[in-house]
Amino acid sequence: MSLTRRQVSAAGLGLPLALAVTGTARAAPGRPRPRTLYIAGDSTAARKYADAVPETGWGTTLPFLLRPGLDVVNHAVNGRSSKSFVDEGRLDAILAAVRPGDLLLIQFAHNDEKATDPARHTEPWTTYQDYLRLYVDGARARGARPVLATAVERRRFDADGAAVPSHGDYPAAMRALAGEERVALLDTQALSLALWQELGVEETKKYFNWTATEQDNTHFNPPGAIAVARLVARELLRTRVLAPREVRRLNDVIPEAWITWPDAGATA
Repeated sequence: MSLTRRQVSAAGLGLPLALAVTGTARAAPGRPRPRTLYIAGDSTAARKYADAVPETGWGTTLPFLLRPGLDVVNHAVNGRSSKSFVDEGRLDAILAAVRPGDLLLIQFAHNDEKATDPARHTEPWTTYQDYLRLYVDGARARGARPVLATAVERRRFDADGAAVPSHGDYPAAMRALAGEERVALLDTQALSLALWQELGVEETKKYFNWTATEQDNTHFNPPGAIAVARLVARELLRTRVLAPREVRRLNDVIPEAWITWPDAGATA
């Protein structure tokens, strides 16, 4: 059933506001408050903990590409869809914290696709767009700027070695919504698919969570998280969501040693 454009309550469900926070700079007296970029998304962007090493979400590495003065607050959580993120009160938590001038970056689809799970499933051209509008409208109502990001691609290749898209109509539905609502769109699905094609079948294994015991073609290791964060940062620049002075290291090597995995259950 299609949702209406209902308001999202700021009351929430008492969930912690910062599921993972990078950067907590406060404005000095007489100076403007630093802007904050909030991330709403799934496991591909989420902060990971020590029990998941080397799995890394791109939201953890994005701050390395942004200059001081733009804080990142990463609310992305494993296993969430655009629907379950709202139903659990996680969007409420973000909307209770955002201030005018902040950014809300929204990436969902991986779990919206799960048709056998009614708690998470949405349909691309109806309920998926309806839920995304809640994020867009909620941010705008508080003077923040929504930014839509198509879901980063999985590692999939056909028998001829061509990278294969895995998200069905969800990226097209998000692109259409972005055009309709005049929201900045980061086309990370198309860009990541092109990157996996460029790297090829074997080289892409070095970007995903492939270990001696696991062959994970959805989640990233540190090089993969850095590569995807670089795509996101470049798109933020291309779409003029961020100014050139707000990004850095777009072509620099990012040391993997900068990435940390706190103990499970810890809050940053």
